[in-house]
Amino acid sequence: MARAKEHINVVFIGHVDHGKSTTVGRLLFDTKNVDELTMRKLKERAQQLGKAGFEFAFVMDNLKEEQERGVTIDLSHKRFDTDKYYFTIIDAPGHKDFIKNMITGASQADCAVLVVAANDGVNAQTIEHLRLSKIFGVGQMLVAINKMDISGVDYKESRFKEVIEEVKKHATQAGWKVDKLRFIPLASYPGENITKKSEKMPWWTGDTLLDALNKFEVPQKPVNLPLRLPLQDVYNITGIGVVPVGRVETGIMKVGDKVMIVPGREGKGVTGEVKTIEMHHEQIPQAEPGDNVGFSVRGVGKKDIARGDVLGPADNQPTVATEFTAQIVIMNHPSVVTVGYTPVFHIHTAQVACRFAEIIKKMNPATGEEIKENKDILRNGDAAVVKLIPTQPLVIEKNSVIPQMSRFAIRDSGATVAAGMCMDLVKKQM
Repeated sequence: MARAKEHINVVFIGHVDHGKSTTVGRLLFDTKNVDELTMRKLKERAQQLGKAGFEFAFVMDNLKEEQERGVTIDLSHKRFDTDKYYFTIIDAPGHKDFIKNMITGASQADCAVLVVAANDGVNAQTIEHLRLSKIFGVGQMLVAINKMDISGVDYKESRFKEVIEEVKKHATQAGWKVDKLRFIPLASYPGENITKKSEKMPWWTGDTLLDALNKFEVPQKPVNLPLRLPLQDVYNITGIGVVPVGRVETGIMKVGDKVMIVPGREGKGVTGEVKTIEMHHEQIPQAEPGDNVGFSVRGVGKKDIARGDVLGPADNQPTVATEFTAQIVIMNHPSVVTVGYTPVFHIHTAQVACRFAEIIKKMNPATGEEIKENKDILRNGDAAVVKLIPTQPLVIEKNSVIPQMSRFAIRDSGATVAAGMCMDLVKKQM
C-alpha cells in the first residue's frame, strides 16, 4: 500500500482580530477544501449578523459551534491537504484554547503560523504567543504579516519591513532564533499572496502562504529516546487475552521486547514480554512514535493495568514521581491559585489530582523576570515555578529528558485553567 502523506500539526496563533481565522478560511477556500456554496451561505450569515467581511473566519467558527456542544478538546481542527503534506490546522482563537490544543497529546503543534496585522504590529497576545509556543516546544514558525491591504499600509514594502523588525525583537526575547523564522506578507480577506502571487505587491518575490506551508519540515520522530507508551484502554479479547491500546510517544516497541508497565494497580509496576503488535488490524513487527497500536504482553492480567499507566523498557522504566517541580502558566482560573489547591492534571492519558505544595517563584510571562510581590497568589496571566504533589502514583518525565512526557494541562470544573511542563522530580522508590 502506498505510503500516506507525511502529517504535520500546524497552529495559527496571534493577537485577537489580527486575522487568524480569516487567513485559515481563505486558505481552505482558495485550495478548494471549502466549496463555493458553503462560502456563499457563510457570507449571507455574516451579513445577517452585521459582520460583513467575516465569512472566511466563519469557516472555522462554524465548526466550533457544532463542536462546542460536545467536544471541547478539538475546538477547531480541520484537515487540509497540499500536494506535499497532510496538515491538521488548529485555529487558536484565544490563548486558552491555544494552550489546550498544544497540550492535548496528538494535537501538539509541530509548527506555528503567527499572524500579525500590518497596521497594528506586535500586541500583547503576539508577545505571549511567541513565548508560549516556545515554552511548549513548537519547533518551527512562519510569521504572516496580514492586512497589507488596509488603508495607511497600502501594500507598502516599507511597512512590511518595519513589522518584521518589531517581531524579531520580541521573538529574540522569547528565545526564538530569528534567523530561523520566515516572514511573508498577506492580505487574507481579499486573498492576496495566499495561494498565488499578488499583483498588488510586485516587490514581493518570496513565497505565498501555500508555498510557505509546504516548506515546513516534518518533525523528526523521537525514535532515539527511550520507549514510552501511555495506555489509553485495556481490552480483554477472547483467544488473545489482555490487549492494551495506546500511542507510542517516544522510542520503538518491538515484538519480543521485555517491558514494564507502571505504576500498575499495586503501584509496583508489572513486567512482561511483547507478543504481538497490531495497527489498523494488521500485525506489525514494531511500532514507532505516532503509531496507535494494540498489543499483547505475556504475563500481564487485565486487573494489573489501566488507562494512564505507561509502558517502557524493563531496563529503562518510565519514571513514577512522588513530587515534581513544574513551570506553569495560569490562563483561565475563576479566582486565584494558592498553596493547597488540588485540581486534576491531564498528563498524557493519566488524570491525577495534584496538590500545589509550594509556589517557588512567580514570573512575568512576557519577559520571564521574577516577580517578588504577592508571590503566594497566582492569577490569570501569571507564570510560575511550583512544587506539586500527586495524590496517587503518576508517571511524568523531566522536560530535559523526555519532553513529550513532561507537558500537562490543569483542568477544573470543565475548563482548562493552566498548563505547564515538568522541570524536575523526585522518583518513587519502586
